[in-house]
Amino acid sequence: MVKHIVFVCLGNICRSPLAEALFKDQVKLKGLEDHYFIDSCGTNGFHNGEAADPRTRANAAEHGIDVTSISRQLTLGDIMDADFVITMARDVHDQVIRFCRNEEQREKVHLFRRFDPEDPNSDVPDPWYNDKFEEVFQIIERNTQIWLQQVEG
Repeated sequence: MVKHIVFVCLGNICRSPLAEALFKDQVKLKGLEDHYFIDSCGTNGFHNGEAADPRTRANAAEHGIDVTSISRQLTLGDIMDADFVITMARDVHDQVIRFCRNEEQREKVHLFRRFDPEDPNSDVPDPWYNDKFEEVFQIIERNTQIWLQQVEG
């Protein structure tokens, strides 16, 4: 059975496309590509059709990670189809929860740093505003490894 995972942030140009790329990289390293469908989106559509922020892509490239996703807005179909909807920050999490139509859908929604040993249940900072792309990369990389362990559990 293929596990469907969707990462969600505000605009789908910094945090969630990086999480998508890093999770895909972890899955590939473990030889599990055929077991996953991994995607990302945003709660707003302000950047629909755009590539990830150039600073996100440049920082990821320094680590050998190619961020190729194109921004799009979250749909109800994403929530219905996904096994896990993983939100990058509390405000995004709350928006996604409100968007859900029933408890079954709400149970799929998880905060990205839920299991983070360094700062559990905290937000992934939005580097769009603070230019901390390397710090965000490190947070997301650490937590994608944790999420893969959880999902494979």
